[in-house]
Amino acid sequence: MSIDDRPTIAAPDDDPYLWLEEIDGERALAFVAAQNQRTLAAFGDAAFARDRDALAAILDRPDNIPFVSRRGGLLYNQWKDAAHPRGLWRRTTLTEFRKAQPQWDDLLDIDRLAADEGEDWALNGVSSLPPAHEHAILSLSRGGSDAVVLREFDLAAKRFVTGGFTLSEAKGSAAWLDADTLLLASAFGPGMATPSGYARTVRRWRRGQPVEQAEVIFSAEGSQSTWVHVGVDRSVAPARVWFAEGIDFFNQHLWLGDGSGARTRLDLPTDCWMSAHGDWMAIKLRQPWSLGEVTHPADVVLGLRLSAFLAGRRDFTRVFEPAPRRALQGLSWTGGRLVLSILDELRARFEVWTPSREAWSCERLPGLPEIATVDVWRLDTDEAESNGDLLANVQDPLTPPSLQLIEGFAAPVILKQAPRTFSAEGHVVTRHEAISVDGERIPYTQTGPAELTGDAPVHMSAYGGFGHTLRPAYNAALGKLWLERGGTLVEANIRGGGEFGTAWHDAGRYAGKRLAHDDFAAVAADLVRRGVTVPKRIAAQGGSNGGILITNMLVRYPERFGALFCTIPLIDMRRYTKLLAGASWIAEYGDPDQDEDWSWLQTYSAYHTATPGQPYPPILIATTRRDDRVHPGHARKMTAKLQAMGYDAWFYEPAAGGHGYGTDNRERASFITLGTRFLARHVGLEMA
Repeated sequence: MSIDDRPTIAAPDDDPYLWLEEIDGERALAFVAAQNQRTLAAFGDAAFARDRDALAAILDRPDNIPFVSRRGGLLYNQWKDAAHPRGLWRRTTLTEFRKAQPQWDDLLDIDRLAADEGEDWALNGVSSLPPAHEHAILSLSRGGSDAVVLREFDLAAKRFVTGGFTLSEAKGSAAWLDADTLLLASAFGPGMATPSGYARTVRRWRRGQPVEQAEVIFSAEGSQSTWVHVGVDRSVAPARVWFAEGIDFFNQHLWLGDGSGARTRLDLPTDCWMSAHGDWMAIKLRQPWSLGEVTHPADVVLGLRLSAFLAGRRDFTRVFEPAPRRALQGLSWTGGRLVLSILDELRARFEVWTPSREAWSCERLPGLPEIATVDVWRLDTDEAESNGDLLANVQDPLTPPSLQLIEGFAAPVILKQAPRTFSAEGHVVTRHEAISVDGERIPYTQTGPAELTGDAPVHMSAYGGFGHTLRPAYNAALGKLWLERGGTLVEANIRGGGEFGTAWHDAGRYAGKRLAHDDFAAVAADLVRRGVTVPKRIAAQGGSNGGILITNMLVRYPERFGALFCTIPLIDMRRYTKLLAGASWIAEYGDPDQDEDWSWLQTYSAYHTATPGQPYPPILIATTRRDDRVHPGHARKMTAKLQAMGYDAWFYEPAAGGHGYGTDNRERASFITLGTRFLARHVGLEMA
């Protein structure tokens, strides 16, 4: 009997599994149901249930950190536990939050709301109106999807506003202009969506007005633009409004205006980051920028008065200089000062820059550890309300997070300490470098037993896309299910990420995506070279963009792995631009409809390069039906093709979860436990 290996590189559009792209199609759902039953029958035994329940209990612990943000002087938190699996939106004071057991003022019980309305609600976001923050627009998602329903909520009365602002499900958001006016950037309505499914226009929506009558005050100029965004900046009076049009994922046109529309397009490189506060602006370049006789290199940060820039001046101050392995990770304003988050040889550094007419001055944030994974961000949601207070999250793979408060740029004070949820006895964290196929050094972090045995069960992960940086963190799930049982964790900083700036990202972009995959395979080989393990005991996991990575390990480097877990994945690079938000990622991968781009895309489209008769390791491919970002058809079709060719391929698709592993802690625990036990069984990690 002949084996059907379609689609192939020779005939990329001969796809017998297009019916699996019908998310709720009867035949597709029957496929999903049969696959779920098969997978759970094989791996969802009593031991799975035990581990799932243990992990859910960890995620639901009452002493987990309640992360907060401040609005109008009060701290807000969305809390999930066993009694509130969907979440409880609540608030308290900073004085109360400092206590071991703070008292909370409950605003909205999402579980009760879901039960009362018969909806699978999750709270995706909140936009409240400064300075009183008495009213808010809540973004409610069905099953964790990106698309949301917008509804106005009265924080004093703790109820939704009768006859208030309400918008049906769509991708988008709203910003308050004043108490009776929203600036709406939403894909809801005819002609309001870009080809990527995001908002194409900004509408001024007045209270009591049907949304269909709201005036369009800004719209995307390009037919292929990915999105528009709007933000109200109250760091000046009267407030100004920023409008942005996303040309692609990394480029945008930025406009300054007011509540009636855009007025001035800023003469800036389209791929820079720009952040303004008061009369100051900071710009982070992505590419070199020549201004007269001066050329500013890629990745620098420049500062200038906004009014001077608008008047034509370009005498910027350089407030950050990059180096080959020193790169900016983020910038934000707080209390009138600019906070820069930096990675220097993968070590976190934080600089605070104070602008003035004479010169910008710099100081380092004191009291933060030299070697740890540290994140710092503004306590206040609205930068116009910030007095300079910052929050810091400090952790490493063996040390649970601590939430710390930095007041007035002074030394941090610990507010909350997360519990230790697994035994780390005998374990160490070490840094190493592998040499990739072109000689580039690829860093990776290894966490596990101090003594090398030569056959450690290893769990590898990476991402390598969109300039996103990975840093080693305390992972309660893998710590409990893998490390505590004698396994080793490895996280690789492959190209395509943002660890070392634009050049590192660009090296793993477009045709370079294949090189990023080589980096990951090089780390696997280095683990064997160093005597950590052997190939059959290496498990690898990746999701979203990492789904391309994992399926390329399957088809390009099968001899280096014992098992693979591919989650919420992007896989079919021939049709990805036609599925949900796929068109917005052309700037990362390329356009398969262009022959030149398809020439490289086909080399890492595992859906097309998978062929029969190869030594592919076992693979579990998992997605969620409510993922409206990366289409579940990618995972479904890849599974169907692999199984048709006789491979050991498994599939799992819960109904809810969005572009994640679940909307509540039990769903997340099920997803993670299933995949971890699958990997453990195949690489010989004892899980009984």
